[in-house]
Amino acid sequence: MVFFVYLVECADGSFYCGYTSDIIERIKVHNKGHGGSYTRAHLPVKLVYFEKRKSRKSAMRRELEIKSLGRNAKELLIKNSEIDKK
Repeated sequence: MVFFVYLVECADGSFYCGYTSDIIERIKVHNKGHGGSYTRAHLPVKLVYFEKRKSRKSAMRRELEIKSLGRNAKELLIKNSEIDKK
């Protein structure tokens, strides 16, 4: 099974990082206000970055790495991603 580690940008410009096996559904859940207390208070959210991982364990490890990054490092990840290049 494939897992995704993702960053969303909240309405106030803050970032939220998580992991999931269904990224499209997860973003919908966040925007319905059911994704977590942080995103619920900062709606709407927009997907700005994601990575594929081969296991839940790998996704969880990478999520912690990304969460430990500062804002500038997260912005660099986003800038170098394929999402905004489409």
